[in-house]
Amino acid sequence: MEKLRIMLAEDHLTVREGIKLLINSQPDMQVVGEVGDGGAAVREAQKLAPDIVVMDVSMPRLNGLKATKRLKMTSPTIKILTLTRHTDDAYLQQLPRVWHYAP
Repeated sequence: MEKLRIMLAEDHLTVREGIKLLINSQPDMQVVGEVGDGGAAVREAQKLAPDIVVMDVSMPRLNGLKATKRLKMTSPTIKILTLTRHTDDAYLQQLPRVWHYAP
């Protein structure tokens, strides 16, 4: 059975390590890359071509919303799971527009 290839984009190392432990403990999943900012997320996802990117919304240099939009333009087959601790409606209202971005 082929494992689901997952890349983590999260700027907090402790959170990233925890998610990685959970994913890698699953027999059908594997973390294939990790980054700490949105710009690196776009570059690494294009290079690694994971099945899924777990994307934090709030990251330095390029936030997760902008990184997701860029990834949808350049690598539309990659699925993106967005993580956020924000309950602000402004963030939440932007997510569907970014997920369904079509060039």
